Amino acid sequence: MIKIYHNPRCSKSRLGLAALEASGKEFEIIKYLEDELSSKTLTSIISKLGIKPIDLVRKNEAIWKSDYKNKTLTDQELIEAMVKHPKLIERPIVINGDKAVIGRPTEAILEII
Repeated sequence: MIKIYHNPRCSKSRLGLAALEASGKEFEIIKYLEDELSSKTLTSIISKLGIKPIDLVRKNEAIWKSDYKNKTLTDQELIEAMVKHPKLIERPIVINGDKAVIGRPTEAILEII
């Protein structure tokens, strides 16, 4: 089952959702700002993306700049920061089986569905 980690307020996330809808495939919407992600789930997502936790962080968010920017954090500390402050997570994330992409650009989503 395809999953999209979605923030309805984000234009890129809405574009990603539209791409999935246009594909005609079934998918599940996870509104990660409402449905809290666990550290285990986020670790799994990062693994499927094939990136380091820092690469999933939105570094222009106010909470990043005020609380984390100039600190040296371990991967686990970065994951815990994203669990605590899900606005820090890049979006949208689309997962299809063991493949995952950050939907920036939206065309990246089409490569895994």
